[in-house]
Formats: sequence, C-alpha cells, structure tokens
Amino acid sequence: MWPLPGAIAYGGDYNPEQWPRAVWDEDVALMRQAGVNLVSVGIFSWAMLEVSEGVFDFTWLDDLLDLLHANGIAVDLATPSVSPPAWFFHAYPHARAVDADGHVMGFGSRGMAGHSAPEYREAIVRVASALAERYGDHPAVVLWHVHNEYGVPVGEDFSASSVASWRRWLQQHYGSIEALNAAWGTAFWGQTYRAWEHVVAPARTPTTVNPAMKLDWARFTDDMLRECFRLERDAIRAHSDRPVTTNFMAHQSWNTDLWKWAREVDVVSDDHYLWSPDPDAHVALALSADLTRSVAGGKPWILMEHSTSAVNWQGRNIAKRPGEMSRNALTHLGRGADAIMFFQWRASRRGAEKFHSAMVPHAGTSSRVFREVTDLGQQLRQLGEVQGSQVRAEVAVLYDWESLWAQDLDWRPSDDLAFRERMRSYYERLWRDSVPVDFAHPEADLSGYSLVVAPASYLLTTIAADNLTAFVRAGGTLLVSCFAAAVDEHDAVHEGGFGAPLAEALGVTVEEYLPLRAGDTCTVDFGGQRLAADVWTEDLVLTGAQVRGRYLGGPADGAPAITRHELGSGVGWYVSTRLDTDSLAPVLAAAYADAGITPPALPEHLELMVRHGESADYAVAVNHHDDAAHVALSGTEIFSGQEIDGELTVPGGGVAVVRTAPTPDRDDVITPAHAVPQQVRNTYA
Repeated sequence: MWPLPGAIAYGGDYNPEQWPRAVWDEDVALMRQAGVNLVSVGIFSWAMLEVSEGVFDFTWLDDLLDLLHANGIAVDLATPSVSPPAWFFHAYPHARAVDADGHVMGFGSRGMAGHSAPEYREAIVRVASALAERYGDHPAVVLWHVHNEYGVPVGEDFSASSVASWRRWLQQHYGSIEALNAAWGTAFWGQTYRAWEHVVAPARTPTTVNPAMKLDWARFTDDMLRECFRLERDAIRAHSDRPVTTNFMAHQSWNTDLWKWAREVDVVSDDHYLWSPDPDAHVALALSADLTRSVAGGKPWILMEHSTSAVNWQGRNIAKRPGEMSRNALTHLGRGADAIMFFQWRASRRGAEKFHSAMVPHAGTSSRVFREVTDLGQQLRQLGEVQGSQVRAEVAVLYDWESLWAQDLDWRPSDDLAFRERMRSYYERLWRDSVPVDFAHPEADLSGYSLVVAPASYLLTTIAADNLTAFVRAGGTLLVSCFAAAVDEHDAVHEGGFGAPLAEALGVTVEEYLPLRAGDTCTVDFGGQRLAADVWTEDLVLTGAQVRGRYLGGPADGAPAITRHELGSGVGWYVSTRLDTDSLAPVLAAAYADAGITPPALPEHLELMVRHGESADYAVAVNHHDDAAHVALSGTEIFSGQEIDGELTVPGGGVAVVRTAPTPDRDDVITPAHAVPQQVRNTYA
C-alpha cells in the first residue's frame, strides 16, 4: 500500500550532508512552503554513515530524520550501496568493476563496484542491516529506497569475481557443458568447450562475440544486479515492515529486465529525464510512464526522479520552458503516478551535477523555477482524491528486454533498424491518435485487449508465438512490424526460417531480408495511398495472407509489403518495412477498424489521459501547443473549481484536471496486471 494515503507525494532527493547544519532549518521551511511531503535521503551517504569498516556514525541522520518528521515531511530512506566509500576500495581493490577492455574502474565517481564481489555483497548487507535496525520503526520513514538506478553507470563487470559467478550461473542454468555448447552453437567458429573452467566472459575479442553467449551475458548481468537488490531488501525486511523500492529507468535502461524486477519490489518507481535533442520529448516521457505503469501491473507508481529544468549530463542541457515542468509532472500523474519527485531539492554547488537543475536552484527562491515548484505543489495538494485511481487500455504494445538485448547485438542485417526506434515510432502513432496503451510481455495474458502491436519482436519464443496466435484465433487484432520472430531465446534462427513461428497468425513468412543502403528509400502503395519507407524491406512468402500494400521501387519492387490475414475470428497484420510515424497512420487506422477501436477526435498536441476511480474518473489534459485547445468534456475542473458543461478549454501550454462521472467497468477490458507474465520466462527449460 502506498505510504501517504489520500495524498499525492511530492518532493525529491535531499542531500543535506552537502550543506551546513543551519541550511537544514531553512530547507524544511521552504519544503513546507512548496508543499513537499516526501524526500529521499541517504542515497550517496555511505562515507558519512560507515566512517570505517563496521564503524557507524548516525548522529547527523538521527538529527535529520527527527527534523523532517517534526515538520510533517516523510522520508524515503535509501541504502547507499551505489557509492562505496574510499576506505572500501582501499581495503578491497579487487572489488572494483572491470570493463570489457580489462580497464579497472577508478574511484571518484559512482557505481564503481563489481556486483559479484563477495566483499561488496557483504558490505551492502551490513550497511542495509544497520540502517534498518536503527530506523526500521522511525515514524518519518515510510519507504525504503535500495541502491540507485541499477545498471547505471556500471552494469556489465568483467572482473575475476564476475567471471567466477558467470561460470556458476551457466552451470546452474544449463546443467552440463554439452547443453551449453548446444545452446550457444559453439560448433560455429570452433568454439566448443570441454570444461567449465574454459568458459570465459564475452570481453573484447578480435571480431564479434558469439551472440548467444552475449545474450546470456546480458541475462547474467541482470540477475547479478537483482541478486544484490534482494540481499539488501531482505536485510531491511528483517527489521522493518515499510515497503521497499528501487528506482527503475524504464525505456532509458539497458541492463535490467523490468518485468522480472517489478516482482521484487513492493511499489514500482521510475526515473525519467527528457532527452533534449528530441523536439517531441514529451512523447518519450509518455512512453516511459506507460511502460512503468505496465511493469507495475497497472497499479499506481512513483516518479522517483525527474528534473525541474535542465539536466547536467547531455551534450546540450536545454532548460525547460515556462510551464513545461508542470506539463511533465501532470503527464506522469495522468499515466498512473501517485508520487511526483525530482532530483534534487537544492542545487549542488560542487561536484559533477552542479549544473543540474533543482527544486531550489542556484538563483534561489525568487527564481521562476522555484515559483513553478511551489505552484506545482499547490496543484498536487488539490489532487489527493486522484490517488489510487488507474488507467485502462484496449491496446497492448509488446515490450521484451531480452528482444532488445538480442536485436542490438553485432552483425544484424542493418544497423539502422533498432528496437528503440521502432518502439518510439509505433508508440508515437498511437499517442498522436490519442489511443491509451499498456505495454505487455509477449508471453502475458492478452485476452482482454482488442489490439496488440509488436513493433520490435526480433526475439520471439515459440511460447510467445503460440500466445499471439491464440490471441488472433480468439478474435484479437495483431499488428506485427518487420524483422519479427527471426530468432529464438538463444538467438538461433527459428526452424522453418524467418518469421516461421508467426506463420499461422500472419499467413506469411520471410524468404529473405532486403535491407536498403544508407539513404535509400522506397514507397508502399497502400490502397492507393503512397507511404514513405526506408532502411528495410523483405521478400515475403504468402501462406494465406491477403496483400494490402505493395512495394514501389527498391529491391522488392512490386512484391507484397503489408499483409492482412484472417484466422479464426481475428486478424493478423504484417508490416515488412520501416514506416515513419506519419506513414503508419493509415495502417494503424485499418487495424483500429478491425479491432473495433474508434480513436477520439482531439486537437493536435492536446494530450488527454483518464484515470478511473471508484467514485469518479479524472481526465488530465495537457496542452503542448501555444494556442488554446478545446475538448468535449463535462465535470468539475479541480484547480479552478469551474463546472465544465460540454467543452473544456485548456490554455496554450496549460494543464487541467477534470473530475467526471465514473465509467462503468467492462468485463471485456483486461485488468492491467495481466499485461505482466504470470511466470518469469525460463529460457533454459
């Protein structure tokens, strides 16, 4: 259960150890002014807490927690395991992480430890236990925050400790060296192993590494990170009953399979930072928010970090424009977040992140940013009734981190066809069409969705393919993008060729991939409409599908490009080329028609999200345009108290939240938790 009943949590990372004690009193007064009711404490404070091995000093933290509690500010208390102190690395230099080139990571940053090192694991349990034993029942502590952004900046570790763990992990999962050789296809290039001690990590090699080995290495890395989390979580639970989380990075993370991670936390939390080169970064924000809600099983989640304005680590750290912070925050809330948090409370004067924005910026409390922080706090205080309400969707987008890892390995047919790009293009089409979506694992229960979209399913197990085929046969509409079902869980091409596991669902297989040269394009004739395509084409073999679009130009000139296949009472679409977001519009429109979905007619750039509660629904409207937008809606606008009778006007760059009559539950709409697979995939069965 969320620890602040009836309130939207608001605040951010608080690092008072960077400031004189006198500043703390000023901070809590400003927090109360801004409406802050939750702060994260201690994320980078290991050196301040365990001053030497086994010697703890909690004096400053005792004072801080008591001060925050006395001022009505709750605490998300962190374990500091992301940044071991200098004494640790002096005592255990072999516990430092090593990169693929054999370079040992030096001290002076964060995330430097190898996650398999026994001394590191012993130390993180010790500090987590000490914190939980002392503060497990402290009235200020409502949530535990383990580590920080697992896999960032260090995920892979090629140290001796890691390689030893890697061999044990492989023995556990494969059982015999013969099974490993079979799974990795080591007969190719003469890589056959005769003993476990011969198996090495996929570090730097003369040419590309065995892709099956590299894929397993990604799974191993994810498992080692998650083992460390469980060690700390269980140490905390021995002394405290408060919920435990760690901050994910959703669509911005590489090393963590969040379908698996979500099972380990009591509440899902996420960090999200706008990518400043992206002029439509609010679309990527929405994608990450929907993905976070989906791995949370549809339950409300925590936005643990985002920025009030510019970040510090991008090539060009673009400041947010007036009102953008509120639009970002309300978009996260509209897509299921019950907590809106920032990094960080007060801007640091020193260190690597001194140019990162904060709730209290270097310019102080007279700044525009602090005024907007205070205004947002006032807005969120008015939205306590929204807490606990949930988002519903009729469309599921398939997302599988293992397929991401596999597709982005070396020596794929085209460097220009990438998992994240396809995911963004298809999601943005759905976003522009104002169609709410959940994300789902391809092996999850999809039975309540009307439409399932697979933008990037390069790796698809036979279990997943059977699941999608059953979905179509039972009446669902499935739309699959190119380069799908190419390989199995070991990155081996499926028996029967490319796309073979989906042949029944789609009525088509692929004889050959026909990628384009850099800069080349072609056109698809889709019912008389000319759709622009680039990067990729395929030579399709029809096994029952009807041709709905043909290539004009390119290596597949005149051949089928887009197909539609009826199976049982459902339909399977296949798009064998790379279409941009605009060109996807008529294709998705045809899929919506098959699925019985009618997208709402909304003004361009108006983002409308609905959260459904027991006694009311809440429509969150965010206007990303400078001009006012109008939308058909009735109810009470919560910020102004205005009664809306048929039409809501949202000013340019503005936000609104309207309380409306509740929408009855539908028996045929899936419960969001079903988007999460009931069983974690057993790759080695």
